[in-house]
Amino acid sequence: MAQGVGAVALSTTIINYYLVSVVGLRPALVGGIILVSLIIDAVLDPTIGRISDTFRSRWGRRHPFMYASAIPIALATCFLWRNPAHLTGGAFAAYVAIVLVVLRVSGSVFQIPNDALAPELAPDYHERTGLLSWRWFFGIVGLLVVTVVLNTVYLRKDAAHPLGQNDPAAYANFGLLAAAICFVSIVASAMATQRFIPFLKAPEMRRQPMAETVREIFAILTNRSLLAVMGSGLLSGVAMGVNNSLQNFMNFYFWGLTPQVVGWITASAVLATIAGVVAAPFLARALDKKRTMIAVFLVSIFAGVVPVTLRLLGLMPANGSPLIPLILAGDLFVWGALALIGAVIISSMIADVVEDSAVKTGVRSEGLLFAANGLIPKITGGVGAVIGNMMLEVVHFPVGALRGVEAVDPAIMRNLALISLPTGAILNLLSLAVLAFYRIDKNSHEANLETLRLAAGVVTPPTAPLVGGEAIGGELGSIAPPL
Repeated sequence: MAQGVGAVALSTTIINYYLVSVVGLRPALVGGIILVSLIIDAVLDPTIGRISDTFRSRWGRRHPFMYASAIPIALATCFLWRNPAHLTGGAFAAYVAIVLVVLRVSGSVFQIPNDALAPELAPDYHERTGLLSWRWFFGIVGLLVVTVVLNTVYLRKDAAHPLGQNDPAAYANFGLLAAAICFVSIVASAMATQRFIPFLKAPEMRRQPMAETVREIFAILTNRSLLAVMGSGLLSGVAMGVNNSLQNFMNFYFWGLTPQVVGWITASAVLATIAGVVAAPFLARALDKKRTMIAVFLVSIFAGVVPVTLRLLGLMPANGSPLIPLILAGDLFVWGALALIGAVIISSMIADVVEDSAVKTGVRSEGLLFAANGLIPKITGGVGAVIGNMMLEVVHFPVGALRGVEAVDPAIMRNLALISLPTGAILNLLSLAVLAFYRIDKNSHEANLETLRLAAGVVTPPTAPLVGGEAIGGELGSIAPPL
């Protein structure tokens, strides 16, 4: 839940629109700020993961970091959405960059240790898919509910609120809500999982030269299956960055939607999360994880581009038609269900790399592996934001002058769609092709578990620390529905 709400507060979709259309910064400058903040965060992530893997305390390896992140995340979320009156131009751009960096790094201090708990809480090949299904379910629900509230309450556009999505005060008030939810969710998550600390693995007490540590990290990060996932994330991260940076511009000025209509369309995805969380474990058992991931990813790519393609071909109703929200909601339901299934499966595939890497290197490095997987998409998400914002520059989108404006020249929006649509589709198809190099399946995973048990002198499989059969819900990047 904390990661889902944080994904909204850090969403390139919202930040980009706010800084370009509400504050009035140039798209190229905003893209640069987003890229720099993501690069700094991504560079620090492996360090955070490594420290979390080797940290020793009476509260285990992960929980001290989860607790420590709560206050910085809450404060940075509040300050991000407030525009100090005395700051203008370059000073305000620097302010936004600093707050963004603090928020992203603090978020990593929570998310990486929190994600790293999953492989230990659910060591079974299929059990961890079920666990991650619930994590993604609550994360997506948090994302969707807060997105609906943002659009239908804070950014609502009507006679009483003529500025709607261009009202600076609305974003400041939203920041307070997001900060409160993140703080409570983080503390609750840490407290709820604290009772499992005695069952979790403690890091080995060992001293080693720096050169050996570097070789060990290199061996972990060059795992073939991990590289396949990271390579796929590199390409899809750029595509998602482009989509996120342009999404609200498309919502408001390509489709002519109001914020509250966008909110209700987004609400339709709640049913998609239910379908996704139920289907993911079933499909993973029926088809295995890799085949499931490739199948749902392929279909979701085409589902996500259908409405815009039909509009460009002149086959969609005119803006203002009641059919537009219905068509977009239906497309979002299909895309959302497939995207959630894919997110659950890919998270489970990354978790399976933990034991595969441990067999090859002799070291369990859950934090480092999850941090490494998140590193590439963060950088490429920033690159995608820069590319998307350069597209806004190329089509000469009006900047900082949209308060009270109902429409933008249709030719501008059509040109934006003609540039962005094929770019995202090609990048996603290439991302899908890279996943073919992933090599872990159920048999190889069980062989890895047996090898690790024998190495540890364990005769029977250890009992998973899920007391009483409970499933613990709890990795969200900047996921946003591509309307």
